[in-house]
Amino acid sequence: MGNRGMEELISLVNRLQDAFSAIGQTCDLDLPQIAVVGGQSAGKSSVLENFVGRDFLPRGSGIVTRRPLVLQLISSTSEHAEFLHCKGKKFTDFDDVRREIEAETDRVTGTNKGISSIPINLRICSPNGTINFPLYSIYFCLPVVTTGYVGVVNRSQKDIEGKKDISAALAAEKRFFKSHPAYRHMADCMGTLYLQRLLNQQLTNHIRDTLPALRSRLQGQLLSLDKEAEEYKCLNPDDPSRKTKALMQLIQHFGLDFEKRIEGSGDQVDTVELSGGAKINRIFHERFPFELVKMEFDEKELRREISYAIKNIHGIRTGLFTPDMAFEAIVKKQIVKLKVPCLKCVDMVIQELINTVQQCTNKLESFPKLREETERIVTTHIRERESQAKDQVLLSLEIQLSYINTNHEDFIGFANAQQKTNQTSKKPSAGNQVSHSEKEKKYMLPLDNLKVRDIEKGFMSSKHVFAIFNTEQRNVYKDYRHLELACDTQDEVDSWKASLLRAGVYPEKTTVDGEDSAQVESFSMDPQLERQVETIRNLVDSYMSIIYKSIRDLMPKTIMHLVINNVEEFIHSELLAQLYSSGDQYSLMDESPEQALRREEVLRTHTALKEALNIITDISTSTISTPLPPPVDNSWLHSANAPLSLSLSLSLSLSLRSPPGYSVPKKHPAPPAPSLPIRLEAPAPPVSNSIDTTNTTSRPKRIPPSVPR
Repeated sequence: MGNRGMEELISLVNRLQDAFSAIGQTCDLDLPQIAVVGGQSAGKSSVLENFVGRDFLPRGSGIVTRRPLVLQLISSTSEHAEFLHCKGKKFTDFDDVRREIEAETDRVTGTNKGISSIPINLRICSPNGTINFPLYSIYFCLPVVTTGYVGVVNRSQKDIEGKKDISAALAAEKRFFKSHPAYRHMADCMGTLYLQRLLNQQLTNHIRDTLPALRSRLQGQLLSLDKEAEEYKCLNPDDPSRKTKALMQLIQHFGLDFEKRIEGSGDQVDTVELSGGAKINRIFHERFPFELVKMEFDEKELRREISYAIKNIHGIRTGLFTPDMAFEAIVKKQIVKLKVPCLKCVDMVIQELINTVQQCTNKLESFPKLREETERIVTTHIRERESQAKDQVLLSLEIQLSYINTNHEDFIGFANAQQKTNQTSKKPSAGNQVSHSEKEKKYMLPLDNLKVRDIEKGFMSSKHVFAIFNTEQRNVYKDYRHLELACDTQDEVDSWKASLLRAGVYPEKTTVDGEDSAQVESFSMDPQLERQVETIRNLVDSYMSIIYKSIRDLMPKTIMHLVINNVEEFIHSELLAQLYSSGDQYSLMDESPEQALRREEVLRTHTALKEALNIITDISTSTISTPLPPPVDNSWLHSANAPLSLSLSLSLSLSLRSPPGYSVPKKHPAPPAPSLPIRLEAPAPPVSNSIDTTNTTSRPKRIPPSVPR
């Protein structure tokens, strides 16, 4: 293009684009665009062809260019054209390019000279191309000019029909400006080549202005990859010593991660969901107590069982005293019922431990065999400890059944139980309590006769719903007979129920299908039997409170000792040895295909980013910004009566942006000229040996131009 700095810039930008292509990104320099505007047959196509150096645009009468053409010039070793709508197809014959433009225009607009705003995207690769500099040939005129005026001489219609070569036309243009008396003093600032240099300099300045933001973005990406890339640089995937060292480090990190998730950690706190240790804590202190309370006896059913026990112990005789054997039988029956919630507690903790192991092994996904083997070994050990924990829980319940300690310091005793039976005063109510939050005093509920029942989810609802109601059909709160509470998860529901249980609000007893409730309601006892039933009822309630307290305290301790602490110790001390003994430890460290691709991608991206930053440095130091021509002062246009008519004619479009020191010729005396012309028309130059006469035969004779007033 005759601009050495621009040619160097093209080379550097090419290298920059290649560096970005290596990492699958685009070099986003947000380059400016060239718009060729003008009326019908003003010469827009000729200007574009002069830039490209090839004849490739449709010609003819009327509106020929009926769709915007987005032209991109790319520097390349070979010369060809590519259309966006013809992916993969390269055009080497530019007559075929013209025909494809015409055909694609007709496909969208039809053959009746229709117009469409849908652009045709054309890329021309040439050794003389300008990198990523889109040019738009627009079929309507825009009143916008950003680069000043530069005069150019296009080929005439006769030249085009005669297939005059563009290089010959550019040579004729140069001779015209140098020989014409009106323009030869400014010939260096006229012509297509000068316009190219002017636009290229604008591109150069824009690229330099854009580089700081691009450099900052690349530096941020490079910094985020530095640590990972440094690890991969020293990595030899097939080195046995490296595999051994990496295996030890990974298992060590796995153990630390598991311990942090269970025991808790102050660093890298998860604020999205509960960790395994936090969930196990909820199982111990919310879910398990709730399961215990759900197993509590139904009052009427319990009294009936006590009365049957008393009668069966007395047999044919009428007993005068309350039999302690009835108390022991009822207590043992209640203790046996505790097996279900206790074993369920173990199951919930075991499942949470397995989930935690799976979360920790996710970090080993780069080594599929190691991940699979680690998860298998640890899960197998957890299952073994599960069996031992359940055996211990059942043993604890058997121990409770083996001896009913009526001398326990918290046991009410027969004397106190009978005294309590004789008291006719109503059992003190729980009074007003606050459910779920002691600090929230906004809603106070009287807890007498309150129960909790589950409510089935609606067809379109994902909420878990339960209700609080009064067994005596009284309002629970203000005018509400019941309150419905909705939670997002079952864990939240269980947490609420556990809080309500601590306040004395128990779940509703579900009636068994086929139960003869009438028989229970009609069951009656004589006064003496009723007193004996009440006495044993108080004794059972007192002793089971001791059992519940003991079980709630013992269960977390048993599970912690036999399962959780043991698993942590196993991971730290035995897991690595079992991995070695499981087979070929080197195969455990075989990378997954995804990890191999990740390593290659990180290293390739890291190298490309460094190269791109070096190229940007080269661009900054090897190119010099040149000030563009000053903005065109068009304020005088607003006061002019004559309309502005910008003509890019097929013959000549001229700029009178005068160079420094230029003055008006004496033979044309006039006041100082404004910087913009009203309208310029070029005459046919005088015939001489230095002027190509073939370029002027089709032009009308015109008056020589003068400086506008």
